[in-house]
Amino acid sequence: MRRLAYACGGAFAALVLAGPAAAGPERIAYPEGYAEEFVNYLDVDHIQRKRVRKMYVNPEAHEAAEAGGPLPDGTILIMEDHDAELGADENALRDEEGRLIPQDPATNLFVMLKNAEWETANGNWEYAWFNPDGTRREDASFDGCFSCHANRAERDFTFTYWKFVADQAR
Repeated sequence: MRRLAYACGGAFAALVLAGPAAAGPERIAYPEGYAEEFVNYLDVDHIQRKRVRKMYVNPEAHEAAEAGGPLPDGTILIMEDHDAELGADENALRDEEGRLIPQDPATNLFVMLKNAEWETANGNWEYAWFNPDGTRREDASFDGCFSCHANRAERDFTFTYWKFVADQAR
């Protein structure tokens, strides 16, 4: 399910909070309007977890991304978690294409933001975690984000979008 939408001018500026250039999750604002304005480039079914993850990228980064290269400064990647719809037997239900059926609202929203002014363990990437209502997860720990993404340095510390760009260039 890919949906292209390019009405999101200035998303990078809106997501980076004003202040010094030090990185940190508090430097990333909730991305209002992302579901309508960003590119939904991939949906992933996690069958064992009974979860659907929707992946989004801001349109400016999508337009500027080049296969095999680092993603452009200002890239915003979003992973939106949804519980799958369950049947009476507690098994995940599937649609006519065999895909899990996501329930609304989302359960979590994870944001990766690349800012050339930041120096982090993962290049220039920082992570943030939001609740479905847009509030920041105050109890969030990002050690797992940094350690898991560290093994993708050759793909600009990303799992799905860098590969998506490379696959589209074929």
